[in-house]
Amino acid sequence: MSSFEILVDTSCDLPLDYLGEHGIRMLPIPYALDGVEHSNGYWQEISDKEFYDALRNGGVAKTSQTNPTTYTSAFMEYAKEGKELLFLVLSSGLSSSFQNTALAMSETVESYPGSKTYPVDSLSATSGLGLLTILAVKKRAEGLTAEETAAYLEKVKHSLLGLFTVDDLMYLHRGGRLSKLSAIAGSVLGIKPVLNLSPEGTLALKDKARNRKAALNMIVSQMKRSIAPDTSLDTIVIAHTDCMEDAQTLADLIKEAVSVKDVIVVVMGPVIGAHLGPGAITLSFEADMTREEYEEKFY
Repeated sequence: MSSFEILVDTSCDLPLDYLGEHGIRMLPIPYALDGVEHSNGYWQEISDKEFYDALRNGGVAKTSQTNPTTYTSAFMEYAKEGKELLFLVLSSGLSSSFQNTALAMSETVESYPGSKTYPVDSLSATSGLGLLTILAVKKRAEGLTAEETAAYLEKVKHSLLGLFTVDDLMYLHRGGRLSKLSAIAGSVLGIKPVLNLSPEGTLALKDKARNRKAALNMIVSQMKRSIAPDTSLDTIVIAHTDCMEDAQTLADLIKEAVSVKDVIVVVMGPVIGAHLGPGAITLSFEADMTREEYEEKFY
């Protein structure tokens, strides 16, 4: 059986016990909360509840790029031990993380010419990157090499749909995804946007709902139209920013609407949560069409 190491960054949202069980290491994307740096990029220094409560109370969270030397150090560590490495990276449409792996790859190959390191631009984040990681684990268990798994993920990632809704439009404005005027108007009217991940891995505002319940139902409707009636989904991932009750409501609605074997619900990490704000929910699943086909057919 083939064996290789799987590396992700902290924009990947999966239960920590799952990551530990499968030996998956996380590289940190740093963030700051009210000017205080958190270099590990996850919940080691502050709890998820403390983080999202701070945002609710007016706190400001910002993320920064991972230092390229962090990638180089990690790549060389595995190369020195002769291990094959698969690195699943935050979407190039949302960050320069993937582009920054190029220098690390060049330096690693120069030092270890026979090294086998395969970075994959996930074109996703949070629950989408989590689902891609689950697929990588399954392919590794089937005996595929890191190179074969990377090739598989490069193909399947285009059919991983990511659907989102947020509670407060102002966080999207601060992240440059929405004009201030639209954010204020939407907030006053109580509008709940529904977004998806574009073919390029960027956030795209597609629909608007009048309230939270309508937004969750709209997500389920969008999901249903992207899969065939007889499709049985193996795994879907739902990530939320401290709104477990609504996330569970979405999970229940999905179970009523489609056939799905495993529903994973997880708290979203601070890297993406900083940009979506408290009350955000994301859904990721493997559709029966690519993102390009979805866009062409429905938008």
